[in-house]
Amino acid sequence: MKKYLLLLLVISFKWSISQERKIPIILDTDANNELDDQHALAYLFFNEETFDIKGITVNTTYNGGEIDQHYDEANRVADLCDVSGKYLILKGANSNFDELKAQVQSENFDGKTAVDFIIKEAHKSKKEKLVIAAIGKLTNVALAVEKDPSIKNQIRLVWLGSNYPEPGEYNQENDIPSLNYLLEQDLDFEIVTVRYGKKSGSDAVKVSLDEVQKKMKDKGPEVKPVIGRHGGSFTNFGDYSIELFSKIDLYGNPPSRALFDLVALAVLKNSQWGKKRSIPTPTVVAKKWVDRPQNQNRITLWENFDRKAIINDFYDSLNQH
Repeated sequence: MKKYLLLLLVISFKWSISQERKIPIILDTDANNELDDQHALAYLFFNEETFDIKGITVNTTYNGGEIDQHYDEANRVADLCDVSGKYLILKGANSNFDELKAQVQSENFDGKTAVDFIIKEAHKSKKEKLVIAAIGKLTNVALAVEKDPSIKNQIRLVWLGSNYPEPGEYNQENDIPSLNYLLEQDLDFEIVTVRYGKKSGSDAVKVSLDEVQKKMKDKGPEVKPVIGRHGGSFTNFGDYSIELFSKIDLYGNPPSRALFDLVALAVLKNSQWGKKRSIPTPTVVAKKWVDRPQNQNRITLWENFDRKAIINDFYDSLNQH
């Protein structure tokens, strides 16, 4: 009997330790935009041993339609990864920060459900900061901080965005005021750089259509048929991945597409898969980065990613399921 009780205590202790080591996370996504959001969602769902997933919040960017379409795509990926109903998926802002910031104390505003959820989960997180992995525009996060500034000490913001130090980049330009607002706050802010066309950013983490067709066929758990956003019926995420790649513009030789958003989660899982450095917090003026070397606040930049390790871990995550 004593041995049995001792075994139970050991198992309980190991379970508690494993739970504590999980990264508490909310993924904030414009899920219906291209195809990298879907792969980031799948990677998150297939790494439940690493991430303590609190929920998914969605927003809209220039492409991908209104909030319902982004919400539907996030649910579609959850269905294909066999986690339907397991995690909250919540609608965030259709509009941008400047249009909404004056409304955040009202009883109802565009994005309220997601904003209130971020605030609630931030206050719940006691032992370590809640990670908000933002892989679209920063509207939902900025609204949450504007509504409740006390969460600044309880969140770690990891944003996939920017070509810093050069201008441009899709997520950044969708809501620059939300970015500048958060850059002015005293919070733990990390930027996973994009840098179109350069080896130093997440744009270098590319996958070709040929590779996807070879690696992804039939991968992931088998589920009931799910209708894809382009039509068709799919019973696993791997086949849906091939469909997404076949329906989007590809670049280079061989024709490829970067899995930008996946990189933000990968470096959270293993910080050795990227290089990070701290810089004085810059700002964006007239769509261009302006350095502020005297600024006492600092942010973290992620760059120079290990493409092979990240992509192989993505495939391994699917193979385990």
